[in-house]
Amino acid sequence: MTTAPPQALTVPEVMAALRISRPKVYDLIRSRALVSFTIGRARRIPTEALAAYIRTRTEDQEF
Repeated sequence: MTTAPPQALTVPEVMAALRISRPKVYDLIRSRALVSFTIGRARRIPTEALAAYIRTRTEDQEF
C-alpha cells in the first residue's frame, strides 16, 4: 500500500524544505508570503502554498 504525500506540512518540514530557520518561516507566514492555517495550536502550511511560494520566488529571479 502506498501512502499519498502530505497535503499540509508542519513548520519543521517547511524549515527543512527551504533550509531556513523557524523565525523566518513565521516571518513569511506573518507577512502573508506563505499561506498557512491552524488546527488548534498546530500551524500547517499547504503543500501547494509552499510550491506557490517557491514558484513566485524563482519567477522573480533571472538565471
